[in-house]
Amino acid sequence: MKLKGFLGGIQSELKNSTWPTKQEIKDSAWAVIVSMILLGAFVGVVDFILSRGVALLIR
Repeated sequence: MKLKGFLGGIQSELKNSTWPTKQEIKDSAWAVIVSMILLGAFVGVVDFILSRGVALLIR
């Protein structure tokens, strides 16, 4: 009995939700992809600089 009420509540909430359009999904996906590329490049550059700095200090 509780399961039926729970599933009914889920169905009701899903009907009340507003879903993003296809264009909004594409825009969000591109924003995430570009952000990850920029973050990866930033981390790579910082890692390179720090590893060179540590290598110079160890010599």
